[in-house]
Amino acid sequence: MASQNSAPHSRISYAEFTRQAPAVRDALLALGKAVDDSGLEKSLTELLKLRASQLNGCAFCLQYHLNVARKAGVPGEKLDLVATWREAGIYTPRESAALAWTEALTRLDDSDEDAYEQVIACFEAREIPFLAAAIGSINAWNRIAGPLRFAPPIPGRDHE
Repeated sequence: MASQNSAPHSRISYAEFTRQAPAVRDALLALGKAVDDSGLEKSLTELLKLRASQLNGCAFCLQYHLNVARKAGVPGEKLDLVATWREAGIYTPRESAALAWTEALTRLDDSDEDAYEQVIACFEAREIPFLAAAIGSINAWNRIAGPLRFAPPIPGRDHE
């Protein structure tokens, strides 16, 4: 058993998960590809994936999407402040609406009506299902990678 001062060990690695459940991995990747192909900005979808991963406490997904967001050119200050996006004052109305919707769909709380009003004000009707799918997808990954404790993919250490 891991001591309180050390990181908990992985219950299963991402590679082993892929070997044991390739159809699950492929289905989740296909959902992500559908979102990517929808036309939603990659910087926006990476911000919402970061926020959901923070809320769900998924170290693997948080590190993975920080790596992707950096490669996609998301400004460092937006990555640094996404946990406090409401107070930061640096997010566009569209990003703020997506982040509010992410929190509402991740927490499944009563704030979803206000968040939805923000979403319909900032997104075209055809984009909203893809936005919800992006949030649902990262929540599914968080609920797999978090409990199985996939080790975070550290740049320069792990193959990405």
